Amino acid sequence: MAKEKTDAGGGKGASGSANSSDLPTTAAAIDKVIHEPARMMIVSYLSVVESADFLFVQSHTGLTAGNLSSHLSKLETAGYVDVQKSFVGKKQHTKLKLTASGREAFDDYRRKMKELLA
Repeated sequence: MAKEKTDAGGGKGASGSANSSDLPTTAAAIDKVIHEPARMMIVSYLSVVESADFLFVQSHTGLTAGNLSSHLSKLETAGYVDVQKSFVGKKQHTKLKLTASGREAFDDYRRKMKELLA
């Protein structure tokens, strides 16, 4: 009878390993872009509206304009937020919208956090 191979950790080899979808969510699986508290607040507000203007998000999050801009830049780079700048008269207007991938990432983030905390 052949002896079953084990990995270095003493677990079963590839033939006996658990499917990755069966493994519990770990903290490493959490989206770090969204997990940062200020960005989580921004994405949370944007997830319940079609779009919002910069001043609305700033007033509801309590972030300074510079801090909000910095976090929006990271969310925009990740493809989670669409930032549209325009002028209303001579005044700049910034419209923020969660992208489809941002909405999906936030839904996934919430699901993983629920699993992690369960």
